[in-house]
Amino acid sequence: MATLLHIDTSLNGESSHSRAVTAAFRRVWEDENPQGSVIYRDLDADPIPHLRAAAYYAGYTAPGDQSAEERAAFALRAELIEEAEAADAILLSAPMYNYSIPSTLKAWIDHVFAVGRTSMTERPSLAGKPAIVVTSRGGSYREGTPQHGNDYVQSYLQQALGTGLGLDVTFIVPELTLAPTVPAMADLIPLFETSRSASLAAAESRARELAMRPAA
Repeated sequence: MATLLHIDTSLNGESSHSRAVTAAFRRVWEDENPQGSVIYRDLDADPIPHLRAAAYYAGYTAPGDQSAEERAAFALRAELIEEAEAADAILLSAPMYNYSIPSTLKAWIDHVFAVGRTSMTERPSLAGKPAIVVTSRGGSYREGTPQHGNDYVQSYLQQALGTGLGLDVTFIVPELTLAPTVPAMADLIPLFETSRSASLAAAESRARELAMRPAA
């Protein structure tokens, strides 16, 4: 039975562009995996706390050797790590906020980034697992645009998720999402609509592709 870990982070609820794309992926994935399961976290509605020292250092002790205090401190990290390890695919929304990712997503990464288990080990427990990251942005940061080079979302997530955790990362990028609401961007609405349609189609296509893979 295939399992999808679906994490949304946008603060815009039903009007969110990244949520619309993750929802399109999930609909197709569920259609193609009628016996599958979904682990869902909405980190805007139910954020996880930032990583504290006790939880961080407890991760350096093998679970069987942890004290009662260390087990309590590590409990949330263990839950989040086990959710990721149990999933056959991970679906993340990561809208650009102030040139970077939502702090709620950074908190999730910090909890899951466990040295000797999910990272910095010969066989990271998440290595090779597909991760689909929907990173929406109000403008465009493509080469040739005035903002080119100012996107710190994809570069960071490729390093953290791809290099650090060993995930097989696919980015889907709906852009120019402010065009319909910002008068100065009205001329860019057709480009926004093209980007939105392409992102929805890419999400559905990737979901179908992953559905063809046998569950781990």
